[in-house]
Amino acid sequence: MRRLLYLFLGALAALGLAGCDAVTMKDLKPGVSTGFDVRDRLGKPGIEWRNDDGSVTWEYTRQPEGTECFMATIGPDNILRSLENVLTPANLARVEPGWTKDQVRRLLGKPRSVQHFTLKKEEVWDWRMPPEFSAEVFFNIHFSEDGRVTGTSRTVQTRG
Repeated sequence: MRRLLYLFLGALAALGLAGCDAVTMKDLKPGVSTGFDVRDRLGKPGIEWRNDDGSVTWEYTRQPEGTECFMATIGPDNILRSLENVLTPANLARVEPGWTKDQVRRLLGKPRSVQHFTLKKEEVWDWRMPPEFSAEVFFNIHFSEDGRVTGTSRTVQTRG
């Protein structure tokens, strides 16, 4: 009985946090909100990239337990240009052999985990994706010793 109660309370908390996040994201409007608004609502970004046009892109990942990574691009005028979840099928399909770790990080954000396979001479990064039925899904990117993408894969782990 106690285990069921904890499970129920955990589910309610997860729904509440997801709801707050959705409201926070909805409050941020490209072309209207400022960089200050973004930081007030989302906090300090995980990483910041300077763009050639003078804008800056901030990463807000929900990994390792979430399934989203938001990139907020702020113009040189401190106005929010875009706020998008980058963990999409279209972006995952863009990753190509030969890409560097920096290129991948810039496109998809911080991975959920990084694993080293010494015998295979390979490093694998993964991102948690939305679950499918009763399974957890992970998108994996495989890197060679020189830090270049050699391929991608998908892992499905059945729950329970």
